[in-house]
Amino acid sequence: MSTESAPAPQTGAAEDVKQGPRIAVSALTTNLREYGLIIALIVIMLFFQYTTSGTLFKPVNLSNLVQQNSFIIVMALGMLLVIVSGHIDLSVGSVAGFIGALAAMMMVIWPLGPLSNPLVVSIICLIVGGGIGAAQGYWIAYHRIPSFIVTLAGMLIFRGICQALLGGGSSVGPLPDSFKALSSGFIPDVIGPLTLIPPTVNAAGKTIVGSGLTLHMTTIVLGLIAVLAYAYFGLRARRKRERHGYEAEPFPLFVIKTLVGSALALFLVVQFASYRGLPVVLLVMGVLISLFVFVTKRMTIGRRIYAMGGNAKAAQLSGINTERLTLMVFINMGVLSALGGLIIAARLGQAVPAAGLGSELDVIAAVFIGGASAMGGVGQVIGAVVGGFIMGVMNNGMSIMGVNVDWQQVVKGLVLLGAVIFDVYNKNKA
Repeated sequence: MSTESAPAPQTGAAEDVKQGPRIAVSALTTNLREYGLIIALIVIMLFFQYTTSGTLFKPVNLSNLVQQNSFIIVMALGMLLVIVSGHIDLSVGSVAGFIGALAAMMMVIWPLGPLSNPLVVSIICLIVGGGIGAAQGYWIAYHRIPSFIVTLAGMLIFRGICQALLGGGSSVGPLPDSFKALSSGFIPDVIGPLTLIPPTVNAAGKTIVGSGLTLHMTTIVLGLIAVLAYAYFGLRARRKRERHGYEAEPFPLFVIKTLVGSALALFLVVQFASYRGLPVVLLVMGVLISLFVFVTKRMTIGRRIYAMGGNAKAAQLSGINTERLTLMVFINMGVLSALGGLIIAARLGQAVPAAGLGSELDVIAAVFIGGASAMGGVGQVIGAVVGGFIMGVMNNGMSIMGVNVDWQQVVKGLVLLGAVIFDVYNKNKA
């Protein structure tokens, strides 16, 4: 009678070593859309930096890039929630143009006295924008009229009202400097500048523009605080997932992602600081992005919007008031469209009939490029923001290269189609 010894229990160390790469690959696959977007943005920026002979990353061009595309990203934040909830809003460009015209008329033409103050006008315009969103959201939420039809009607109505307010083809301006600061202003340097390289002086005793290096220290400090907060909250979220038993991305992958993101952010901060500092509108965007990330990831209303977009009937049966939630989503979109209109008017320094014309397409494209699903229930704030910057960098880069506007539209259309095909491919593969 022979006896066989039982196999010694494995320690699991070898198995853990084998599973390490598998976990890393799984994490990369799971976050392919997020990582792919950021990598795509970096590649596109490097491509245009090369093809424009270094013009793209010049501090003055980066500031212009942010100021020119800020209204797209602001409205994309609202459009994200609209699309996630399973709807669409085609009226955002026309509403933005109408609000810009209304603001200009109140500040320049109509004798309103104290109500012509830019701050008061801005508040009134945001309220009007919310009212427009509520009017459209009411028919969509409570009468079940498709959002495509309602907002298409809104696009035509408010474009017509915008042109009527401005008297057909005329423009209204100039607008007050305090109002234009919303889009073209920069934050003051309360700390004081730091000169690293003294500027060069010519024979006439005048400073040569672009020589030397002086940093806007308030921008540097704010940038460092933002980078540290990004690393801290990222690490905190990762530990929270582990503590609750959820799978988290491998720590080396997390470190690489954080370092790359921080390095890119610090590079941009230094570029801004070497010009005139952070644009005011970038600060506004930063506050809004942080708010929407918090709402979508930490608040109950954000989770309900995603649940409603994923399956409206199930969300309703679980006790979610989908009508009221839809109304709130469109009110939010109306307010952000109004803010976008104010930014456009502030950027131009006047109100023009064509303001915001076609911008709804860029806004929607930014959200879809950022990973949102046309079926609803899927999409992230950061994805929409990155998608907006991809559109902005392409617009800016192709304009510097002298690419015809017609071909710019072709390229943007192909990028949008590619993003949607990539999204469908990932879903089918899953």
